[in-house]
Amino acid sequence: MNIKEDISLPESATEDRALTIRDALRNAIVDRRLTPGTKLTESEVGALFDVSRTVARAGLQMLSFEGLVRLERNRGAFVSNPTPEEARQVFASRRLIEPGVVMSALERLDADKIALLRRQLEEESRYLNERGPTARRAEIKASGDFHLLLASMAGNAILEKFMEELIARSSLVIALYGRSGISSCGHNEHMAVLAALEAGDGERARDLMLHHIDHIEADLDLQVRDVTRLKDALDLA
Repeated sequence: MNIKEDISLPESATEDRALTIRDALRNAIVDRRLTPGTKLTESEVGALFDVSRTVARAGLQMLSFEGLVRLERNRGAFVSNPTPEEARQVFASRRLIEPGVVMSALERLDADKIALLRRQLEEESRYLNERGPTARRAEIKASGDFHLLLASMAGNAILEKFMEELIARSSLVIALYGRSGISSCGHNEHMAVLAALEAGDGERARDLMLHHIDHIEADLDLQVRDVTRLKDALDLA
């Protein structure tokens, strides 16, 4: 695959290839197969996925928008390596934003939205007793999706966008530095938040959310880990 061939592809096909790269790299980062600081060169990514550097660059830019990859001018792309202070800032930001998400979502909550949240928690519960990297990735994603679903119900597109970035950054930190075998974004705590919302008790829901965020951060053990080779981490055939 070369750049000329990429140009001849429909825009949707090029985007699909970039999304495939984004998803594979994202999973490798969340699974701890790609550690912070790992360099992601466009040429190597392109070769591994049989696409041009243009498509590889698009996939890396998607990860950059999520805060999972850091792009440095004249140096290239690297898996984000959040410092302890940056991790604290992520959760400090969540403490500022998510109480407002909870209160805004409560104002718009109805039976259909409650049903959606319950279905999300059912999805999350499927991974509680499973082990292995696939289950871990799915559990972290499902936990984050609960927070994103609440944000989508707040009726504020800008707020929702902020939450998407914060949850992506939180997922990276949790996957890399969480001390428990699974995400600390506890299923029972999500259920308690939903119960308070369903009861119309916004103050309790807000307090439970703050306690929940404290619990996530308390589980972190921020350590520097060795950098892994991209090819080995992706384990492509």
